[in-house]
Amino acid sequence: MGELAKIESYCELTKTSLIFKREITKEEWMDGFNSLKKIEGCIQFWIGDFLAYRNQKWGMYDDIAEETGMEVRTLREYKMVAENIKSGARAPELSYTHHREVASLTPEKQTEFLNKAVEEKLSVRDLREEIRKDGIKSMITPSLPNGKYSVIYADPAWPVGSIVMDKWVSPIDDKYPTMSIREIKDLKVSDITAEDCSLFIWTTHSFLPDCLDIIKEWGFKYFCLITWNKGSGWTQNGFHKMTEFLLFAYKGKMNINQYGKAIPTLISENKTYHSKKPDSIRELIKSKTPEGRLELFARDNYDGWESWGNEIKILTNED
Repeated sequence: MGELAKIESYCELTKTSLIFKREITKEEWMDGFNSLKKIEGCIQFWIGDFLAYRNQKWGMYDDIAEETGMEVRTLREYKMVAENIKSGARAPELSYTHHREVASLTPEKQTEFLNKAVEEKLSVRDLREEIRKDGIKSMITPSLPNGKYSVIYADPAWPVGSIVMDKWVSPIDDKYPTMSIREIKDLKVSDITAEDCSLFIWTTHSFLPDCLDIIKEWGFKYFCLITWNKGSGWTQNGFHKMTEFLLFAYKGKMNINQYGKAIPTLISENKTYHSKKPDSIRELIKSKTPEGRLELFARDNYDGWESWGNEIKILTNED
């Protein structure tokens, strides 16, 4: 794209300003303005493609966020969209946000809905509604890894959706690809668990009954739950929901180390961004459990854990 070079021919660009180096005509001004609009709609793809370059490992989200001031969740999203939608499938007539809506779909469905959005001039909200009406599977689910694991740690992609009330509309609006309850239950987790295995699974007030069903479906027995006081949350129907739950279940013999510091059933730590759980809890579980740990629905790779999820590179026996 020569838009940036075109503007730089008569403007000096800095991080905080655009300074004209000479007088320009009305035609140049209009042309330059249109170029800026094009660049505005490109930067998310550019950053996403840059992050996805050869699955780079030179310093991922936390390091980049610290260096640039960008939010980790934003970087993750840009990379996920860029990796899931190949450059040739992107529609220049549409916004980045249109593409984000279809990023979790199959390539065929991506093309179908992007073409529909172009032809019918759909807004992002209209496109989202068309996808919902189609009733297609909402998340591209990679195959579970091979092996048998002694610990499963999961933060399922619960179908939260948007919460609409008289006084406001939730800004959450499924910031990540989601799965139906049935799709979560159908994951063959029992096939990858060791004879003795611990399960730690996150849920919310709304999905607590479903989570208990999933625990049984996956072949585990419920034991207790850890309450996370995250300092803030939604006020809904007169209740301030400022807590989430990490349920513990097991199969076979319980393999939690009973010596040393115990795992508390109440943890208070302020939340950071949507859906992000405290890293301290993962580290606590690691300190109390044997090796052979797998994190399901992971967004990054962590020391002492194998990771599975559609927002990271899936590790397999062939890697």
